[in-house]
Amino acid sequence: MENNNNSYDEKPTVMVTNDDGIDAAGLRALVRVLVSSNSFRVLVCAPDSEKSAVSHSITWRHPVSVKQVDIDGAIAFAVSGTPADCTSLGISGALFSSIPDLVISGINMGSNCGYHIVYSGTVAGAREAFFNDIPAVSVSYDWVGGKSSVDDYTLAAEACLPIFSAIVAEIKNKSYPLRGFLNIDLPTDIANHKGYKLTKQGKSIFKMGWRQVISDRQGGKMLSSMEMESDSSAKTEIDTSAVAAGQLLFKREVRESVVDDDTDKQFLQEGYITVTPLGAVSQAETDYQSYFKEWLPSAVQRFSSSL
Repeated sequence: MENNNNSYDEKPTVMVTNDDGIDAAGLRALVRVLVSSNSFRVLVCAPDSEKSAVSHSITWRHPVSVKQVDIDGAIAFAVSGTPADCTSLGISGALFSSIPDLVISGINMGSNCGYHIVYSGTVAGAREAFFNDIPAVSVSYDWVGGKSSVDDYTLAAEACLPIFSAIVAEIKNKSYPLRGFLNIDLPTDIANHKGYKLTKQGKSIFKMGWRQVISDRQGGKMLSSMEMESDSSAKTEIDTSAVAAGQLLFKREVRESVVDDDTDKQFLQEGYITVTPLGAVSQAETDYQSYFKEWLPSAVQRFSSSL
C-alpha cells in the first residue's frame, strides 16, 4: 500500500463519507460535483445504510463488511459500519491503494450546528480523519421540508468547491494546519446565500421529549433533519409493527428549538454559509472550571471526614 505522500504531479485525492448512507442524494451530488470539477481523484467509503445521529461510535467487537459500489468517476465502497468506521477504514491503507489528502463528510440532510455537533455522524466522519492527522471537512445542508429540493445539494456542493480547492492547495504547499477540522453548514436558500461567514460553535439545540406510542409508525418518521416525515401515504399502510405483549414503545419528538446569538446556527438562519473550525477537546467553560478548583478539595475533605 502507498504511504500518505501522494504526488501532486497528479490530482489530489479526496475521500467522501457521510452518515445518511452511500445512496443518499447529498453524497451523490457532492461526488458528482467533485468529479465534474476534474480537479480531484475521488474515493468514497460510506455506510451502506443510514447512520444518522450515531455520533462517533465505532464497531469494535466484530468485522465490518465491505461491498464495491458503482459511482461514476469514483472508486466507491459501502461499509456496514458507522461514519467513523468508514473514515478509519478509508484512510488506513487497507482498502484503497493510497491515503486521501482530504476527507469530506457529507452532504448531510439537515444542519449540524451547536450542541448537535455532538450527536452528528457527519461531523464524526471528519473528526476521525482529524484524529489521524488528515485534513477534513464536514458539510451539512439546512434541509427544510416543502422548501428544499435535491437540486439544492448540487448548489451546496458547488458553493463548497472554492474551500476544498483552497485546502488542497495549502496541503500541497505544506502550510495547512492540522490542529482542527472545518464544519460547513449551508443555508436553506442556498441559491441566494449571503456569502461565507467564519463562525464559532454555539449552544443551539432541539429540546427533545418522549411520548408513548402504540406502533413504530405512529407520529411519523423523524428525518435526519430533525423534521417529521409528512408523507401521508404512510398512514394508509397496514400497520404490522404493533407493540408485542409486555412491551412499551416511546418515540422522540422535537418540542423546542434554542438558538444563541453570534454563533453558527444564528448566522446559518440569516442565510450565510457558515464555516466553523472545530477540535475534539471537550473543555468546560472557564467559570465552571474555576468553581471546581475550590469545590473539589473541600468536598473531599468534608465527606471523607464523615466516613
